Amino acid sequence: METKFFENPATYVGQVCINVTNLDRSIAFYEEVVGFNVLERAGNSASLTADGKRPILTIVEPEGSMPKEERKAGLFHFAILLPSREDLSSFLTHLIKAGRTLQLGASDHHVSEALYFNDPDGNGIEVYRDRLSDEWSWNGSTVKMVTDPLDADSLVAESDREWEGLPSDTVMGHIHLHVADLKKTEAFYKNGLGFDIVATYPGALFTSTAGYHHHIGLNIWNGEGAGKPSPNSAGLRWFSLLFPDKEMREKAIDRLQQSGVDVEETGEGYKVEDPSGNHIQLIV
Repeated sequence: METKFFENPATYVGQVCINVTNLDRSIAFYEEVVGFNVLERAGNSASLTADGKRPILTIVEPEGSMPKEERKAGLFHFAILLPSREDLSSFLTHLIKAGRTLQLGASDHHVSEALYFNDPDGNGIEVYRDRLSDEWSWNGSTVKMVTDPLDADSLVAESDREWEGLPSDTVMGHIHLHVADLKKTEAFYKNGLGFDIVATYPGALFTSTAGYHHHIGLNIWNGEGAGKPSPNSAGLRWFSLLFPDKEMREKAIDRLQQSGVDVEETGEGYKVEDPSGNHIQLIV
């Protein structure tokens, strides 16, 4: 894994927070299946970590929790980036040996190899590894990403190492969101937050900083005009964007405010909603 896409001067996803309907069940799933450790549990929430120091996923069981609502804006999936192909191989073998009845999907995107499945509440999860960036194909400012079948046999054969949970240098690689309107969304993330549009597909945009293949994916596959989900339904609660410094964050906040977007100061930084109501924390 090339850490340059997750350090200064990049702006990237630091943490994702999701709603679930049964906290105990979800903790067991994320520990046993995905390989997280619980960093802290307090009340109706738990923060999960790979390195024992920093949370990269927080799960919350809100009061009056509801099942995931269909055809809404919000989470498509969050994507956990493993350091190497060997790690992804061990993870796939772990899933096979555990006999998990997951609806497992798999794709080779040329920039990466990825496994897809849902948690018990239908929250989408991707676990992936990147190819080296010098293997990615660019046409100007556009990166080539495809959805080819994954060579699962080759991946399984890559390593015979036992899965021992998420490696300590695992990061939240990206997040992919359902949105209501691509034009408004592009203006918000590009002109406001300062992300580059690096790929477009029918009904979807992919954005990044520092030349990554994507830190944020955005699509209207749940339908144009998709509404906001109920605040207590399973799905995305918020995600954080980690800026390289306060100056970069202030510039983004100023651009957002100049375009009429309300940015709220909090005790830990600032928060904002994108045009579809996805909550974002802006942190340094």
